[in-house]
Amino acid sequence: MSFKVQPAPVARPNRCQLFGPATRPEIFAKMAASHADVVNIDLEDSVAPADKERGRANAVEALGSVDWGRKTVSVRINGLDTPWWYRDVIDLIEKGGERLDLIMIPKVGCAEDLYAVDALVTAAEAAVARKKKLGFEVIIETAAGFAHVEQIAAATPRLQAMALGAADFAASMGMTVTGIGGTQENYYMLAPNGEKHWADPWHGVTAAIVAACRTHGVLPVDGPFGDFSDPEGFRAQAYRAATLGMVGKWAIHPSQVALANEIFTPSTEQVADARGILAAMAEAEARGQGAAVYKGRLVDLASIRQAQVIVRQADMIRD
Repeated sequence: MSFKVQPAPVARPNRCQLFGPATRPEIFAKMAASHADVVNIDLEDSVAPADKERGRANAVEALGSVDWGRKTVSVRINGLDTPWWYRDVIDLIEKGGERLDLIMIPKVGCAEDLYAVDALVTAAEAAVARKKKLGFEVIIETAAGFAHVEQIAAATPRLQAMALGAADFAASMGMTVTGIGGTQENYYMLAPNGEKHWADPWHGVTAAIVAACRTHGVLPVDGPFGDFSDPEGFRAQAYRAATLGMVGKWAIHPSQVALANEIFTPSTEQVADARGILAAMAEAEARGQGAAVYKGRLVDLASIRQAQVIVRQADMIRD
């Protein structure tokens, strides 16, 4: 184990993040009533340039008028290369009150991007004497973001979560794909018998995000799956992301919320097994032993760490 202990991320459920355009205020109450852990009001890609100011005003108004319950509330601002992001930040802080938990920063390419936003947010918070410190989410969706992912993860203590934005990432990398996430037809291996086996074109960047996040105490989150008419495709990608260590996934349609919650919620059997491992190891430690046998298999300190992850996740969701 490194002398530098891996920090724990913020303790809150993040199984599903449900997105909705800021130009559709009629859906905000439905988002608040959904079973998503996080709701994201979008000022960026889903809002046309001519509607940016109206969308921003809708988001500000909704922060104070909608009952968001216990949900984590986030607003995705516009990119730092646009003329809108500054006013997004200022209006959300000066007019949005204390209910806003996070702002999501798209297309982050380097640590300096977060330094710029952090400086503006810090000044705005001080100006209005904001009591609750605003958290950040970022999206890795460029080649630069991939190249600098660990620097970004370490850039500011405000950072709570990092997500993969597959569509813009593919464009930035020059990938010859058109789907948003999921299996890509031409990305396959050929077996000796001639059969095709499709690989995951998002594996490398997903693993890089998870490693950077786990190193610096940030929640790694899988981004959108574009074809909301394909639940099995969503399920397959979500399982891959969960297996690699991501804690949740975006939903761009209400039908994807239940799928994400199902996949990123430990099953009753998994939780019972994890608690059984912890109990077996506690008994072994009481006898001065460093390992135990549970259901016919050896469990040790590494098994404890794995089991603790599952139990903590289950406890957060239950609470």
